Amino acid sequence: MSKIIQIELDDSALPPPTPEIEQERKVAMFDLLEENSFVLPAREGRDVPVGPYRLGLSIRQKRLVFEIGSEQADAAGEFHLSLGPFRQVVKDYFQICESYFDAVKTAAPSQIETIDMARRGIHNEGARILQERLIGKAEVDTDTARRLFTLICVLHFGG
Repeated sequence: MSKIIQIELDDSALPPPTPEIEQERKVAMFDLLEENSFVLPAREGRDVPVGPYRLGLSIRQKRLVFEIGSEQADAAGEFHLSLGPFRQVVKDYFQICESYFDAVKTAAPSQIETIDMARRGIHNEGARILQERLIGKAEVDTDTARRLFTLICVLHFGG
């Protein structure tokens, strides 16, 4: 049962998200809880609590914080990632999302599809960066990384 069963975003210090961002967040959280793969690897000979896990995501002191708890809410681990490697891809992702949301209202289907393909490409890049940053801390599959990247975007830019 190496998976996430509950996720909590600490967005209390952020402005309210736009309706589009709120929808992206809801979909990402729903999809993440429906199907994900999250494994805490053994480190330095220490036992690692087995899943399923509760995950808290927040930004503290310009760092992305993963707080992991067991199913019973006991602390299972915590790690912090620098936001630096995510800055450009998050910025690009928000710009392409804005273009996509605008295009959906007025553009031809072929234009929407082209923008959506670019959006997915940037999203995949963000997921790849996340997987690289998690090496030695947590193992996630591509779909889980994509959904977590969406949630990181919400936290990173404050909605």
